[in-house]
Amino acid sequence: MRVGIAGIGGRVGRLLVEEVRAAGLDLSGGTTRKVQDVVSPYPLFTDIAELAALSDVVIDFTHADTVCGNARVLAQAGVGWVLGTTGLSAEQQAAVDEAARQTGVVHAANFSPGVTLVQRLAQMMGQALPAQSYDAEIVEMHHRQKVDAPSGTALAIGRSVALGRGVVLEDVRESGRDGHTGPRKAGAIGFAALRGGQIVGEHEVLFTSADEQITLTHRAFDRRIFATGAVRAAGWLSGRVPGLYGMEDVLGLPPL
Repeated sequence: MRVGIAGIGGRVGRLLVEEVRAAGLDLSGGTTRKVQDVVSPYPLFTDIAELAALSDVVIDFTHADTVCGNARVLAQAGVGWVLGTTGLSAEQQAAVDEAARQTGVVHAANFSPGVTLVQRLAQMMGQALPAQSYDAEIVEMHHRQKVDAPSGTALAIGRSVALGRGVVLEDVRESGRDGHTGPRKAGAIGFAALRGGQIVGEHEVLFTSADEQITLTHRAFDRRIFATGAVRAAGWLSGRVPGLYGMEDVLGLPPL
């Protein structure tokens, strides 16, 4: 299986190189903004179409601005796509959905198996614990360089809670409380974002009633877990029919 890496010179891209090799897969090359600035024993391109021509699947952790173009190229080439980019606009998500009609796409906010299971449990808890009695709050902390908040993973967990409750997250989301906010709205899903040091990623989901509290916690110690999960998804995608898949499919979790 030939695996290409979009953004091969980035932090996750360099880990993906190691994980692709460790999995015994064929690294076909990668894309980078400036080929001359990267020393690599593998073919490098600035155009993803050139990488697609040599690949069976492309792993992509690049910027949301590249999603529409990458979706079009990979779909036309029939190349599988493992996409870890978050914060997509409606237009960008529509491009991903359209690509999935022509090729296999695994799209996840987080490729950690542990986070995938936290999302599944959060959905189950959202379904089982009444929103009028149990307040749902999501707290995340990341390194000081992270530019978006809440994190894509936190929002994905929030969507899992909302799915369990049968609501749309955007209709009940509360973020960044400050000042005189008034009492907490019943049924809201709250978010708090912390930043500091070089923390890879911490996520905590709390369901709190007047009588008890249940907490789910996930801590990532090494961002390699994201690369390992993405390579696992690439291997799983081999031979799949076109469609939009998630890490739940890769892990073989039954539908709820």
